[in-house]
Amino acid sequence: MPDTTTPVIKPLEKDEAALAFLLSRRSRPAKTLVTPVPSRNELLPMLTAAARTPDHGKLEPWRFIVLEKPALDRLAGVARTRGEALGLEPAQVQKGVDQFANGNLAVAVIKIIKPNEKVPAVEITYSAGAACLQLLNAALASGWGANWLSGWASHDRGFCTEALGLAENERIAGLIHIGTEKATPPERPRPDLEAITTWLSE
Repeated sequence: MPDTTTPVIKPLEKDEAALAFLLSRRSRPAKTLVTPVPSRNELLPMLTAAARTPDHGKLEPWRFIVLEKPALDRLAGVARTRGEALGLEPAQVQKGVDQFANGNLAVAVIKIIKPNEKVPAVEITYSAGAACLQLLNAALASGWGANWLSGWASHDRGFCTEALGLAENERIAGLIHIGTEKATPPERPRPDLEAITTWLSE
């Protein structure tokens, strides 16, 4: 006779180390990150972790572009040209340039807009943002300093096309800078949990 007993489902074991990390994680300002940076082999586990992002519909609506130092220097030049063409204030242009010129390694997380009747477009955005945070946390958990940036260049269609060759259905969700921290930042104020939490019991 077939076994009709209900299988015993064991609860997941509490991962104290992972929880402690999440309760204390802290991004490092990109301007404080220096060399050395992860090698390609060291970066692969972080990208693997990022690719485990929740993905409704299994659309894989994101991809990664690893920006090594020569590429970052080239993007800095494109940012200057685009900023001046857009008529931005010099300080704003320079901020966009510095984001690339001062970096040593970054990963551009690219959101891919894939129309799907079952998956609202906003969920693709959520998934791409989750991939950014997953990569950021993977870098921090690996012992590197990391920071998630965007900035005006990330939202400029001309920059995205010229600098990275993005297709019309692609956008920069985030630029994750990774390197060695030269200074540990102080803890910053966090939200008042009581003020932002509502409990519904019925």
